[in-house]
Amino acid sequence: MPLIPDFSEEELAELLAETADDAVQPSKTYKLDFENGRLGGFIDEKEALQQAVHKALITARERFLIYTDEYGCEIEDLIGASVTKSFVETEIPRVIEEALIYDDRIESVNDLTVTAAGDTVIISFSITDSNGEEITFDELEVT
Repeated sequence: MPLIPDFSEEELAELLAETADDAVQPSKTYKLDFENGRLGGFIDEKEALQQAVHKALITARERFLIYTDEYGCEIEDLIGASVTKSFVETEIPRVIEEALIYDDRIESVNDLTVTAAGDTVIISFSITDSNGEEITFDELEVT
C-alpha cells in the first residue's frame, strides 16, 4: 500500500470540488485585547467578525510576511500624507472596502462616512455578513 494516495487528475479534481462546495469554516478564535496587547478567552460568530474587521483595518497591508498580500489595509499610507483632505476622504472608502471584502463572511460594506482631522481619521460604516445580518461600526478612530 502506497503512503501517498494514487489519484488520477480527474479523481483529484472531483475530490477537491466536493470538499470545497460551500464548506463554512468555523469562526471561533482567540479574543484580542487591542488596548493591552493580550489574548484572553475565545469569541465566535458576530463578535469574531467584528474583531476581524477591526484587525484588518489596523494591520498594514503588505508589511507583515505572516499575512497574504490581500490582508490588511492601506489607510496608514494615506493618513498624514501630503494630499488634500478631500482626496483622503474619497480614497479612504475604497481602501476600507478593499481591506474587508476579502473576508468571505462579509458580503458588502455600506454607509461609509469618513472624517479626517490631521493624523486621525474617524470612520463609521456597516457591513452585511454572509447571513444577511447588518453589523454597524460607529466612529472607529484610525491613526
